[in-house]
Amino acid sequence: MQKIVLDTNVIVSSLIQRSFPYRIIFELFMENKFQICVSDELMTEYYEVLARPKFARFTDFFIRAESLLVTIENKAIKYAPRVKLNFISDIDDNMILELADESNADFIITGNTTDFTFDTYKNTKILSPKDFWYISQIE
Repeated sequence: MQKIVLDTNVIVSSLIQRSFPYRIIFELFMENKFQICVSDELMTEYYEVLARPKFARFTDFFIRAESLLVTIENKAIKYAPRVKLNFISDIDDNMILELADESNADFIITGNTTDFTFDTYKNTKILSPKDFWYISQIE
């Protein structure tokens, strides 16, 4: 089964609109088509970002976010990255690469094209939600 690291922006987008992030989470992950890899640091970021007041304008956002995060915690494989990286200028995003490295993830899925300007990191492919969706439909 493929191992995936989801950037926080993918989780947020999946709860706001029914586009590719939504389909990845609710059609693929919930159907056990891939394994999400997390770390304590990434789970903390998920919870902190999804609790931001700006998301209150979306109907039932916090209830849906809490439910999704509990599901992720229950279904994900947790890793403790041993190597600290300083590869990306946005220091917080380095934890995504650290987790991908530790878990030997197949993919990082991110909507962050500002910081993730490269296609691969070691053996991990870095894709947008749209590109991952289309690849997942072929395999």
